[in-house]
Amino acid sequence: MDPARTGSPYQPVIEALTNYPQKRFYNVSKLGGSKYDVLPYSIRVLFESSIRNCDGFLVKETDAMNILDWKTKQNNVEVPFCPARVVLQDFTGIPAMVDFAAMREAVRNARGDPVKVNPACPTDLTVDHSLQIDFSKCAIQNTPNPGGGESQKPMAKLSPLKVQPRKLPCRGQTGCKGPCSAGDSSRNSGQFSAQIENTPILCPFHLQPVPEPETVLKNQEMEFGRNRERLQFFKWSSKVFKNISIIPPETGMAHQVNLEYLSRVVFEVKDFLYPDSVVGTDSHTTMVNGLGILGWGVGGIETEAVMLGMPVTLTLPEVVGCELTGTASPLATSIDIVLSITKHLRQADVAGKFVEFFGSGVSQLSVADRTTIANMCPEYGAILSFFPVDNVTLKHLKHTGFDKAKLEVMEAYLKAVKLFRNDESSSREPEYSQIVQISLSSIIPYVSGPKRSQDRVAVNNMKSDFQACLNEKTGVKGFQIAVEKQNDIVPVQYEGNEYKLSHGCIVIAAVISCTNNCNPSVMLAAGLLAKKAVEAGLVVKPYIRTSLSPGSGMVTHYLSSSGVLPYLSKLGFEVVGYGCSTCVGNTAPLPEAIRNAIKQGDIIACGVLSGTKNFEGRLCDCVRANYLASPPLVVAYAIAGTVRIDFETEPLGTGFNGKSIYLRDIWPTRKELHTVEEECVISSMFKELKEKMEKGNKRWNSLEAPESALFPWDLKSTYIRCPSFFDKLAKEPVSPQAIENAHVLLYLGDSVTTDHISPAGSIARSSAAAKYLTNKGLTPREFNSYGARRGNDAVMTRGTFANIKLLNKFIGKPAPKTIHFPSGQTLDVFEAAELYQKEGVPVIILAGKKYGLGSSRDWAAKGPFLLGVKAVLAESYEKVHKSQLIGIGIAPLQFLPGENPNTLGLTGREQFSILFPPELSPGMTLDIKTSTGKVFSVIALFENDVEITLYKYGGSLNFVARRFL
Repeated sequence: MDPARTGSPYQPVIEALTNYPQKRFYNVSKLGGSKYDVLPYSIRVLFESSIRNCDGFLVKETDAMNILDWKTKQNNVEVPFCPARVVLQDFTGIPAMVDFAAMREAVRNARGDPVKVNPACPTDLTVDHSLQIDFSKCAIQNTPNPGGGESQKPMAKLSPLKVQPRKLPCRGQTGCKGPCSAGDSSRNSGQFSAQIENTPILCPFHLQPVPEPETVLKNQEMEFGRNRERLQFFKWSSKVFKNISIIPPETGMAHQVNLEYLSRVVFEVKDFLYPDSVVGTDSHTTMVNGLGILGWGVGGIETEAVMLGMPVTLTLPEVVGCELTGTASPLATSIDIVLSITKHLRQADVAGKFVEFFGSGVSQLSVADRTTIANMCPEYGAILSFFPVDNVTLKHLKHTGFDKAKLEVMEAYLKAVKLFRNDESSSREPEYSQIVQISLSSIIPYVSGPKRSQDRVAVNNMKSDFQACLNEKTGVKGFQIAVEKQNDIVPVQYEGNEYKLSHGCIVIAAVISCTNNCNPSVMLAAGLLAKKAVEAGLVVKPYIRTSLSPGSGMVTHYLSSSGVLPYLSKLGFEVVGYGCSTCVGNTAPLPEAIRNAIKQGDIIACGVLSGTKNFEGRLCDCVRANYLASPPLVVAYAIAGTVRIDFETEPLGTGFNGKSIYLRDIWPTRKELHTVEEECVISSMFKELKEKMEKGNKRWNSLEAPESALFPWDLKSTYIRCPSFFDKLAKEPVSPQAIENAHVLLYLGDSVTTDHISPAGSIARSSAAAKYLTNKGLTPREFNSYGARRGNDAVMTRGTFANIKLLNKFIGKPAPKTIHFPSGQTLDVFEAAELYQKEGVPVIILAGKKYGLGSSRDWAAKGPFLLGVKAVLAESYEKVHKSQLIGIGIAPLQFLPGENPNTLGLTGREQFSILFPPELSPGMTLDIKTSTGKVFSVIALFENDVEITLYKYGGSLNFVARRFL
């Protein structure tokens, strides 16, 4: 595909890049003048795409000018968008690739050249959804999960962890030879390793290099065995199709791979430059906007259309400018900042809009922060949250191994087309639909507790709030301690020393990197704080139960590679294993002397942890106050030994030479964090991922797959099957055919979602899909899931409308059933549809308001099409699903305003006849006649000439397939 499209009306603005004469680009900044200069950066990307892809049909000159006139046209016009690339994960990718294989078959049958059938848009497919946890390893034992796959011999059970796992042999880690000295770093010893070897696979207990954990190997073996057919199909696809790349299993999650490997920021094809942009089949595709790459998630049918060179259509959106000002509190972590911005955006009502960040505060956000904010778009409803490329982005790319020469070209190009954001520039900021201002100075650190996670307490109010809790009556916060007892002190002997316990004393401190603490910066902050504390001479009292439970080996890896892990260990925060621990009460018992002292003095002892649950007694039955805190604050409170401390005015403790050490003295700055994060974490992760991508893995590399241009379909396969979408492929379009005497397959109410329509999750044993698989000789244990079998249309069609919560008015209660009216039988939806098709009777669906709500799913349209549905008649539609129906060849019809089946006296038991005129026009009215003689009008929801053309061809897949003829 030549980005400098021949015949484009905008070729005159193609020019060479200054200092790089061989590099060409559309200098779109010359087309709009002052209009272009005030466009939001995200709209400038849309505008460049429309200029570069203008062909007079799919993308017209008026579309480009509408985008340029964004200020007056937002929310009023639809515009096409041609992204630079597509990202798929395997569950949504396999039906797309099966369709391409079927298209090759159809083109061959129509005497065309099947080799010409290839994606027109660069496409990357990541196999990351096929892994199931048949074997799991917590800190205690390995056991196979009986829920998936063929039966396996159970692994040997592991003995429970001891209270202090300092010299335990590695369990289940065959490469580690017994107890390791590295794990014996006593917090009272002055000798410990300064740096532990940087290795991606470490023994969870001793941090020594091992091959791969046995559980990983076993799960990977199960994955390749269970999904061999699918994987072989993907391997065939990677060999025969041009313009597609398959990222094999064991490489990483789609979003990680997209962000860390696939992203270009600026595309370069045949020395032609243009902005990177992407659509994907997952709502969290928005993550890449943190890197200055415009992208969002769409449905499978739209994705396939983009792969075939067609645009995505969207209403020109409002763009909310989010201005970040001020400086965050030194104690505020990335998590505090991200969650605070997310909360503000949720309250600002940004649903269905673009959000774009600007202002002096943006430069304080690392790329990890930005991508986390962009990733949370589904949380606050925006289409995307865009961070234009700036110096922070370039620095990040440098650390990720981007070629220096490419970075220089990238910077020059982005500045030439005014897509580079510069804080120091005096140029005018873009104009926005509205502006939301967020002062980073207002973001302060919080903890949650002492009994409920929703009870937030500002850290600077912690001492006074705990005092209030002592005074309050027993309840959701209060402990009702008598005033005369609030300053009681209970002495206790422990390990030869005397300590004093009082209300607010900390006895449990756990750093956990699961759920809300997956951002590397907060774990690194804990490590850097520990390093500074140890260097200052601070210690943690030995009776405090401290632990470090990373969410994955990668966390241990970057804590190790950055050199902070030994310091955490010195303070008692040693790696105890991988899995749920303290937050679910899996805490080693407190020392008996400490327990007795707490009970004897009726002390309100405290636990602090960086998890998600903290209600009373959860961590330990004698620990009544529990607080959720960020990882560095957990370490800080452990050092202080109490929650009754004002960090601003009171020292954490006494360091070397009797010097008082305050939290501000050891708290890592954001600059320090960003430096370590970029240089140790990011560069290490990118290097490892790059090696994985280049080397592949042994199982994938040795997997055999055919190399023929046409896929050799196995008629016995229950995973891969040639669908019938192209059975009637012809060179010329046909006029819309009348739908005569159609029965209603389903009579549905309001808010029918794609979850009700599209197959997802496990396959119920009593379902039509289960009957099909059973007849193929499979046992229920081998059914796998609808997601894994999305490449088999026979399974997916049987799973369409198979949701047990489907409420069909013909049945009167939730059930995946309907009535076959000619016989009067109540049947599974698939069985009834199959009977209608055998009888040659078309079917339609009656529905209420908002038909097709929810996440966009290709099988929510493909399934009904294969059930024989010719039209849907509803009161209103979810826009994306309406487009999907047209994209597969189903007519979306809408009742006139104020009308519905009830007002028209329809029962759904009638037969319906719909006559289409030879020439359709956008938004035209059609007449429907029923078998009872009633005639009423409906609106055909074709909004433009492109949608009408697609419908005439039988959908977007057939439209593009005919091009290859």
